[in-house]
Amino acid sequence: QVQLLESGGGLVQAGGSLRLSCAASGSIFSINAWGWFRQAPGKEREFVAAISWSGFNTYYADSVKGRFSISRVNAKNTVYLQMNSLKPEDTAIYYCAADRLSAQGMGARTRDLEVWGQGTLVTVSS
Repeated sequence: QVQLLESGGGLVQAGGSLRLSCAASGSIFSINAWGWFRQAPGKEREFVAAISWSGFNTYYADSVKGRFSISRVNAKNTVYLQMNSLKPEDTAIYYCAADRLSAQGMGARTRDLEVWGQGTLVTVSS
């Protein structure tokens, strides 16, 4: 089994930055893709970004392209989400996820993903 633990959430003003971390443990050798998702109050969980195991391939939701950046450090078994130019509409609980399938299309498999972290709250004030 794979366990994921997010950290780095908090309160930030619009235009500010935050970096989220997701530390993985357990049977991570089976994982090919890592992703970040978010869920705002009253809304469904949505895809934010994904990265391949190698780190060479990254994918982003249109709403965060050019502002967010996903990366990973294999030696630390950690995935990061650097969030810049934050907007109030970015306010949500952010979840890390892992999957055996490719990072490409991870967003389309949101409902099928089985490995999730507990989430970290990001609040952006206007």
